[in-house]
This record gives sequence, C-alpha cells and structure tokens, in this order.
Amino acid sequence: MWDNHAVLRAVANLLLTASLLMLLYAGGFWLTHSPLFPVKRIHIGGEVNKVTPVQLKYIAQNELTGTFFTLDIDKTRAAFEKLPWVSKVQVRRTWPDRLDITVGEHVALARWGDSGLISTEGRWFDAASDQPLPVLFGPAASEKEMVKMLQAARQQLMPVHLQPARLWLSEREAWRMELDNGITLELGSGPVMERLARFVLHWPKSLATLPYYITYVDMRYPNGFAVRMPDYKAPPVAGKKL
Repeated sequence: MWDNHAVLRAVANLLLTASLLMLLYAGGFWLTHSPLFPVKRIHIGGEVNKVTPVQLKYIAQNELTGTFFTLDIDKTRAAFEKLPWVSKVQVRRTWPDRLDITVGEHVALARWGDSGLISTEGRWFDAASDQPLPVLFGPAASEKEMVKMLQAARQQLMPVHLQPARLWLSEREAWRMELDNGITLELGSGPVMERLARFVLHWPKSLATLPYYITYVDMRYPNGFAVRMPDYKAPPVAGKKL
C-alpha cells in the first residue's frame, strides 16, 4: 500500500479534509461562544396590563444566559411564561446584538372555583384578580366547554339585562346557573340553550312581574317551568276552615 501513490494521496486528502473540518468546527464553536458577541439589547413588547415592567426586567436580568448565538430560545420563552399573567411569548434574535421579546397576556373571563382564573381561550392560569368575574364549577378538563357555555349564555341573556354570576356543570353534564339578580336556573342536560331562551322569553312577561321574591326556576319541564318563591303563601281554599 505504501508504494501505491494513489492510495497515499487519497489518505492524505482525507486527513487534510478532516483536519480542516475540525478546525472549522473549533473556530465556529469559539466564535459562537465568544464573549465578543454578547446580547447587548433586549426589547420587550406586547400589550401588557397585568404584568409589570419590574417583573419583566427581573426575568431579563436573572434568567437569560448565553451569547447572541448560544442563548436558548426555548428556555428564554419558558422563563417569561412563568409569570402568572403571561399566556405566550415570542423570542427572536436580531443581528448583531438584540433580542426581541413579545409578551402576550391572558384575558380573564371567569374564576375557576376558588382556584385560579380562566382565560377567554378556556385556559386555566394561576393568578389573582379583583375583577368582578363570574365563577365556574366543573369537572377537570371541562374549562373550554364551560367558557363556550358562559359566552353563549351571556349573549342569550343580554336582551333582559341579566348575566351569569355562577355556572355549574356536573359530572353527568347537567347545567345550573345563578344569575346576577340572585335567581338560580336549573337547566339540566340536553337542549340547554332552548331552555335558557324560554326563560328569556318569559322573564319580562310573567316572572319579573310577580310580586314575590324568586330564588329558583326549574326550566327542565318540556312546556313550562317551576318557580320557588319563599315568601309566597297560597290563598286559602274556599269552604275550608282555618
């Protein structure tokens, strides 16, 4: 083999190529990890109302590590998403030394029992709020379904100037709703929105005109409803002695 000049030339070329590749790799590694390319500017944008500048500054100063090339985009995104009101984060490098971060916030739609909030996208998140929000009670993983029902109920009740204050969904998928005037509606399962529409139809014409305090309306009857009025007293039956 040592007398075969073609083979020796091929081996020499292979070794030379490997050496050049190793040098290029080493140079590239040094270049990307070099302190000559730090992240000098961080621009944070997005419409934020609940997340404070102090929180964003703290994450930027304490959680971001690496050079312009080595900074972990996914890790950076996750660091900002730890903040309670942050829903999504976009991170982008801008040559030669800037990091652009766009922050999106949750918009609270309701409370989830006594544990956290529900966003308009049907996502649970752990944050505090002093907003007068409706309260949802339901099985695990029913957040999106309950948000859809809450939004539909709001639209349905708008003509009679009422709003849901509390909404329950049972394990058997039966619905119950407490309105902002204190009345509880039993809606059951099945054609729930039809029953709610029937309540909206009869509320101004009959229910709201009753001279009694109403606490509960059961809408599960096919052609009517039952009403609970604690201060109602039935008139005496004619001919019956009291």
